[in-house]
Amino acid sequence: MDKTIERIEGDTEGVGYEFPVFRFEGSDRAAPRAYLQAALHAGELPGTVAIDALMPILAKAEAEGRIRGSITLVPWANPIGRAQYQFCDHQGRFHTGTRTNFNRDFPLVDRPDPALLPDTRLATVDNKLKARLLQLSLGHDIVLDLHCDDEGMPYLYVPAELWPAMADCAAAMDVAAVLLWQGASGAAFEEASIHPHLKAGTPPERVVVSTVEYRGIADVDRATAESDAQGLYRLLVARGVIADPTIPAPGPFKGVVVPLENIDMMPAPKAGAILYDVKPGDRVKKGDRLATIVHRPGEPDGHAEVIAPQDGYILTRRSHRITRAGDDLLKLLGNTRSADARSGALED
Repeated sequence: MDKTIERIEGDTEGVGYEFPVFRFEGSDRAAPRAYLQAALHAGELPGTVAIDALMPILAKAEAEGRIRGSITLVPWANPIGRAQYQFCDHQGRFHTGTRTNFNRDFPLVDRPDPALLPDTRLATVDNKLKARLLQLSLGHDIVLDLHCDDEGMPYLYVPAELWPAMADCAAAMDVAAVLLWQGASGAAFEEASIHPHLKAGTPPERVVVSTVEYRGIADVDRATAESDAQGLYRLLVARGVIADPTIPAPGPFKGVVVPLENIDMMPAPKAGAILYDVKPGDRVKKGDRLATIVHRPGEPDGHAEVIAPQDGYILTRRSHRITRAGDDLLKLLGNTRSADARSGALED
């Protein structure tokens, strides 16, 4: 295993940001290559601890000569967001200097050639980071961007072009659901990663690209990290990056698979306190009450109910219990197109 330190120069003199990159060299140049990064939204740590738990497993495989394809890991992908605090509250989703989501506006290149990346010498620090992360990932057959939701079940965002070819990966990772997207997604890292493959017409069975959503932001514990690490390991074995005859091939994926347009995000009708009637993993029927917003406490007409518009599966909900009017409350995966269907990214 090799460790290097990447340094991103800040926007002012004397300021810089560093993050480590770990590499395991493969023995077979023809084998698939894998790139895994975590905490692009810097406060989302389930993926970071999953990579931490994966490292000794990979070290053992390396010592036994079982790593066929090279593996690159970036457990702390966003040192800029990691350092952002406002009044003791961590702010890791948006760059406070540009007010841009750290997982938007990645450069899109038509082939995996670093020479096509933009010149970032005069770019803002967040754009320097994005260009460098994409450069590190270029040329890999497997690219996983590890995130998490507020409160939720584990799920994958998968480019529609890679489904059902990626069903083995979803089964190996034991996720609850797969959300299929197509077209533009605000140039998120996942879109930037799949873009060269789509331009080149790479066969879908050779490619794995996904944003992995590991449950909720508070689901950071040893047992869960070790379980997620095993899922990542099973994927690497299934796709031929690592040789391990003790790991059986993944079975069929039995979770929920829906296109983004089938997802109801359920905006809050009023501002107030959220009383949820459902939790992630629940199945609901059209007309079921999902939540109540207490917007005028103590008054007879001070409650606003949120009703399921269709049958479906509750994938996520918010971790906070205060809402503004119009804020999305949850993800309901329905069997039909949502009346509030959204193109591109589901959330800012």
